[in-house]
Amino acid sequence: MDRKIPPFRADMVGSLLRTATLKDARRKRIAQLVAEAEFRRIEDDEIRALIRRQEEIGLRAVTDGEFRRAYWHFDFLENLAGVTSVAGDSGMNFKGGVGVAKVLKVIGKVDFAGHPMLDHFRFLKENTSRVAKMTIPGPSMLHYRGGRKMVDATVYPDMEGFYADVGAAYAKAIRAFYDAGCRYLQLDDISFAYLCDPAQREMLRERGDDPDKQPDRYAGMVRRALEGKPKDLVVTMHLCRGNFRSSFIASGGYEPIADILFNAMPIDGYFMEWDTDRAGGFEPLRLLPKGKTAVLGLVTSKTGTLEKADDIKRRIDEAARFASIDQLCLSPQCGFASTEEGNTLAEAEQWKKLEMIVKIAEDVWGRS
Repeated sequence: MDRKIPPFRADMVGSLLRTATLKDARRKRIAQLVAEAEFRRIEDDEIRALIRRQEEIGLRAVTDGEFRRAYWHFDFLENLAGVTSVAGDSGMNFKGGVGVAKVLKVIGKVDFAGHPMLDHFRFLKENTSRVAKMTIPGPSMLHYRGGRKMVDATVYPDMEGFYADVGAAYAKAIRAFYDAGCRYLQLDDISFAYLCDPAQREMLRERGDDPDKQPDRYAGMVRRALEGKPKDLVVTMHLCRGNFRSSFIASGGYEPIADILFNAMPIDGYFMEWDTDRAGGFEPLRLLPKGKTAVLGLVTSKTGTLEKADDIKRRIDEAARFASIDQLCLSPQCGFASTEEGNTLAEAEQWKKLEMIVKIAEDVWGRS
């Protein structure tokens, strides 16, 4: 029951812990102690080594670990036309009071007119013989954390115009990545999982959004973005409940959004967080239609403690009660470094988890 197309039986979300060499080079670059050209050389070398390591452990799809980014979402979104980032508090504080002192602001018509990440992807593709996987934030990420107050009302007096323009900009972005050779694209999205949390829903109400209508609005942006999607382009969606220095924001099972998630968007596969009981049970998988895939995020990226393989296999069996095992795959629950700081585990622990995922997938579904 091996898979010929992504997502693969053993897969990963995207971001990986930045190496000490890369962190040191970035600190020196910020302090202007190293030239830009030398910094880029180091960055390229570290990414090449990262690609080799992913290939060596048996991953069939590889990423650049998001090594060129500071944040999983800001770096992409602030390079869209009409978008900038400013210092501020979005109100999205992680458990323990940890916050991100940066927000996105829409100051003009949102559009896509080229992007530095196109070259990032080209470099990845040129340096691997495996499937090159690109990750970008989902379109809802330009709205969810800031809401109406971060969208200039003189530019968008009607929010429906904003949603339409974001969807159209993403359609251009997806075509640009496809033209650059991308055949495996992942939309990272927190909004759908956050909308399962009563506290997050109340936050939306208090700022003037309707949590019952937002899922449809966000799904509409995704549908617009994927209009005319080439048949040989696989698009997956990753959902999580927050991932910053091993902390989180939201809780709640997928039941409230499962039908929209699985049936209202032309997404091929879903990377779903299931490493703790904060994500609820596997029952929502009963709504997963034939032809779509759920990648079970059963291995946590938040700590270095290595799970027991037999426990993971048992949970795969539990999930297979609600969806065919042929529709299931395995991955970490999230990236290991959604921001450049990374989660609180060592690189060696990260690689042991990925190696275990590859081995479990071979045991469950057969060797690739």
